[in-house]
Amino acid sequence: MTSEQKDQPTRREVLTGLAAASVSTALPAVLRAEPASAPSLCFIPAVEMAALIRAKKLSAREALAEHLKQIERVNPQVNAIVTLIAEQATAAAARADEMQARGEKLGPLHGLPVAHKDLIDTAGVRTTYGSPLFKDHVPTKDALLVARMREAGAIFLGKTNTPEFGAGSQTFNRVFGATHNPYDLTKTCGGSSGGAAVALACGMVPVASGSDQGGSLRNPAGWCNVVGFRPSFGRVPNPASNNGWFTLSTDGCLGRSAADLALSLSTIAGPDISTPLSIDEPGSVFARPLERSFKGVRVAWFKDLNGIPIDPRVRTAVDAQRKTFESLGCIVEQAEPDFAPAEIAFRILRSWGDAARFATLFHQHPDGFKDTLTGEIERGLALSASDIARAQVAHTELWRSFQTFMTEYEYFILPTTQLPPFDVNTPWPTEINGVHLANYIDWMKSCWYISTTGNPAASVPAGFTPEGLPVGLQIVGRNRQDFSVLQMSHAFEQATGFGKRHPKIAL
Repeated sequence: MTSEQKDQPTRREVLTGLAAASVSTALPAVLRAEPASAPSLCFIPAVEMAALIRAKKLSAREALAEHLKQIERVNPQVNAIVTLIAEQATAAAARADEMQARGEKLGPLHGLPVAHKDLIDTAGVRTTYGSPLFKDHVPTKDALLVARMREAGAIFLGKTNTPEFGAGSQTFNRVFGATHNPYDLTKTCGGSSGGAAVALACGMVPVASGSDQGGSLRNPAGWCNVVGFRPSFGRVPNPASNNGWFTLSTDGCLGRSAADLALSLSTIAGPDISTPLSIDEPGSVFARPLERSFKGVRVAWFKDLNGIPIDPRVRTAVDAQRKTFESLGCIVEQAEPDFAPAEIAFRILRSWGDAARFATLFHQHPDGFKDTLTGEIERGLALSASDIARAQVAHTELWRSFQTFMTEYEYFILPTTQLPPFDVNTPWPTEINGVHLANYIDWMKSCWYISTTGNPAASVPAGFTPEGLPVGLQIVGRNRQDFSVLQMSHAFEQATGFGKRHPKIAL
C-alpha cells in the first residue's frame, strides 16, 4: 500500500465521520446546529456522496441503508415521503454495486438515493397526484425526468407529498394529509414540491425532483432552508404534458446546494423531440465548475414589486443580504420592472391551463376536486377567446419589458416568499400586513411574477426570522442563462453558509 493510499479514508471512516466533519467551523456558533452525532452520510452533499461511491469508499447499498434509517426515524414527524419502496430500492442498489464491480460505465448519479414528487409518473409505483381520484393509480411508464435519472444511476426510493394536483403552495391533500415544516412542526413547508423540500432538509435523500408553476420549486425551498431552481421553460422537457405550448409550468429539482442542483440538472436537462420549445443544449452544460468572478456585475435589487405586501421579517432578512452581493464585487442598485402585466397574464393563463388539463376529468367527477382547484377550472372553462388573447398580449408585454430590463442587469434579487411559514392547518393566508388577500395564490406573487417572465430563478437560503423560521431569496438570471444563476447561487451560499443550519429533528 502506498503512502497516498494510506491517507485515503476507509469505508468505516466515511460511514462514521464524514457527516460530522462536513460541518463548517467557519460559521458563527448560532448557525452550527449540527452536533458530531449528526446521522452519518445523510447531510453529505450529493456531489461528494457520488464521488465517494465512484471511488469505492462507499457502496450504493450503504448509502441507501443510511437514508432508509433516516426516513424511518424522521419521516413520521413530517410526512414528507408518502410512498416508500425500500425493497425495490435495496435491490436496485445491489445491482448498482454489482455493475460497478464489473467495471461498467457509471452515470453521474450512480448509487445516489432519489425521491420523486407525487405529481411525476413512476412506472410500477403508486402516483396519486395528491388526489383521491388517483389514490390507487400505478403508472406503466416513467416520466422523462424519472427515466433520465434512472439512466444516470440514481436509486429511486419513494414519492414525496404534494397538494392535490400541485395546486397551491401548501402541501396537504385528502390522500396523505399535510407535510410539516421541519423547523417548526406547527407550520407549513410550502409547496407544491413541499415533500421534496422537507425530505432534503431532513437528510432523507440527497437528490429530489419537483415541478414549478407559481413557485412550487422555490417556495418550499425558501421555507425549508434548501435550494430550489426553476429552470427556463424547455430546459427540462415534459413530453407527457397535454398542453406543450403552455410555458408557465416546468419540471426541475431541488438540492441542499447549487452544486447538487447542477449535478441533477446535468442528467435531467437536454432536448426532447416530443416537447415544443425544448432547449437545444445538452445537460452537460451544467457539469462545469460553478466558480467565477462577479466583480463589476450589475445586480438589480427589488423595490416594492408593484406594492405587494411583504412581511417585515422577510424584508429585513432579505435586505440584510445586499451586503453579501456587494462583498462579491457586484454593483447593486435598487431597480425593478413593471410587473402589472403579470397580474393579467398569470391569472388567466393559469385558469386556462387548468381547464385544458382537467376539463374531461372535472365533468366526470365534479365533486372530486378541492374547492380552490374547482374555482380555477370553472374560471378557465368560462374564458372567452378575447380573454385568452388579452392574457397572451400581457404575457408578451411582460416578457419583452423584463428582457429589456435584464440587458442592464445580469441578476434580479427579490424575496422568495412574501411571509414566513404559516400554520399548517391554514389552507392559505388571507392577509399580509393587514392587506386582505382574496385568492389562494395572492400571497405567492413574488414567485409567480417571475414564473410569468420565463426567466430562470433559484431560491437560496437567506437567513432566519427571529422565531428561527427559514427565509429564502430569489436570484433571477437572464433569459436561458440557467448556469449563470447557479453560479451566483453557489457564490452566495459559499459567502453565507445559511444552508448548513439543519432542522434539529433531523440530527
